[in-house]
Amino acid sequence: MSLRLPSHISACLLDLDGVLTETAVLHAEAWKQAFDELLARRAAEAGGALVPFDPVADYDEYVDGRPREDGTRTFLRARGIELPEGRGEDAPGTETVHGIANRKNDLVLALMAERGVAVYPGSLRFVHEARRLGLATAVVSSSANTAAVLQAAGIERLFDVRVDGIVAAEEHLRGKPAPDTFLAAASRLGRAPGDCAVFEDALAGVAAGRAGGFGLVVGVDRVGAAGELATHGADVVVADLAELIEP
Repeated sequence: MSLRLPSHISACLLDLDGVLTETAVLHAEAWKQAFDELLARRAAEAGGALVPFDPVADYDEYVDGRPREDGTRTFLRARGIELPEGRGEDAPGTETVHGIANRKNDLVLALMAERGVAVYPGSLRFVHEARRLGLATAVVSSSANTAAVLQAAGIERLFDVRVDGIVAAEEHLRGKPAPDTFLAAASRLGRAPGDCAVFEDALAGVAAGRAGGFGLVVGVDRVGAAGELATHGADVVVADLAELIEP
């Protein structure tokens, strides 16, 4: 077997949720509950109608691929809601940016504990083949729970490098759509950006790959957003990474 990648590509930088693991739907569900709790309180106070968080459109546009606090700020800004920043230790659900983000994190961790973490079979085959061919591999995610998710899925040993939300905070890396985390992964692998392929299902992640000048940006379309992924900078869009494996 071989991979349908340009010959100069020597490293694969893969997002986690929605690319490697079937956890994006859990994140969307958790975001919906966290935001809808706030939106319901605001609607009741104002005597207006509740316009709930859309787990497809709003998720894709405002929160997918972004660090939790950035996603919180971006969605609330779109709804014209201003909250104080608060602090990282704010109780989940407190009406601060950190409080809402913490509520979302508690919800998604509970969902993962309840339903488990599944890996996309096509992605697993792709990563195994990439490593067999000698390509370096890195997982690049905004999630601070990346290590736990990789371990729960049993795939932590398939990656040479992990750049996640914890690393980004420690090294003051900007979150997607800025390219910082992907650039950090390439650097840790000893590769130039042009020699790396980025694999992303999030619009913000694809935009980050394009902004970083990477050799190939692959959009992974799990929800029928191929056109938007291409518009945001994907060179190639696939429904599953298995499409990139040559028989």
